[in-house]
Order: sequence, then C-alpha cells, then structure tokens
Amino acid sequence: MKKSIFKILAKMNTLILPSFTKKRLDLAKASKFQLALVGWRYYVTTNALD
Repeated sequence: MKKSIFKILAKMNTLILPSFTKKRLDLAKASKFQLALVGWRYYVTTNALD
C-alpha cells in the first residue's frame, strides 16, 4: 500500500514539478525552495523504488 502511494506521488512529481537537471541547476547556488523540491523528489523516488 505504502509503495503504491509513493509510485503515484512519483508520477505526479514528474508531471507537476520542474526538472532541475534539464535546467542545469547548480546546487551550490540553489535557493532554499529549490533545495526543498530536490529533497522532496529524492524522498519520494527512493521510497517508490524500495
């Protein structure tokens, strides 16, 4: 159940949230909001894969 919820969240992330790798975002110069989005996407992706 938990894994399926994270898979749905991962699909929503790809549709809604911006991709910072395509924009060539430098993490050293990223704002706090951008870092929070990167962290959220990482958290959802790792839980969807487990």
